[in-house]
Amino acid sequence: MPELPRTLADPLRSFADDSGEAAPGLRESLRRAETEPDEASYLHAVAGLCGARLLTPIVAAGELSADGSDKQAEMSTVMLQDAGGRRAMLVFTGVDAVRAWDRTARPVPATLDKVAEATLAGGAVALLVDLAGPHPLVLEQPVLAELARGRRLVALEDGGFGWMQVAAPPEQP
Repeated sequence: MPELPRTLADPLRSFADDSGEAAPGLRESLRRAETEPDEASYLHAVAGLCGARLLTPIVAAGELSADGSDKQAEMSTVMLQDAGGRRAMLVFTGVDAVRAWDRTARPVPATLDKVAEATLAGGAVALLVDLAGPHPLVLEQPVLAELARGRRLVALEDGGFGWMQVAAPPEQP
């Protein structure tokens, strides 16, 4: 398996005071995308995800001691694979959603663009948001590729949507 970019954990400092709860209004957008499956609802949900802190689950992939603690375990992100060999990466909107999926997973905060980049770098073709609920959403191409390029989907005043490029911070001398 190709090595994933080491940028998933970079946002840790940015989220130091994070409570682990889903961003306000985000799950309502996901609910609408699930219950009103049209393009506008889907794009509103994606735009909401673009501005939110997300949680990537990290799980132990190795030996555990008798008490269940890591013995010589390596930590890895989670990829799911369907019968046809297509792979997807998981991401969650809050700690509660991570725990509903796997109580032993360790949530690592990240932004959607970094998660999308890691998804494609890992050979996956989809990103599964809140797989165990409360309102799952699947991100695939071409949306996933735009996100991986560091772009964010934004709602425009006229009711449409557009891609915004996030500028890199200026280099410090």
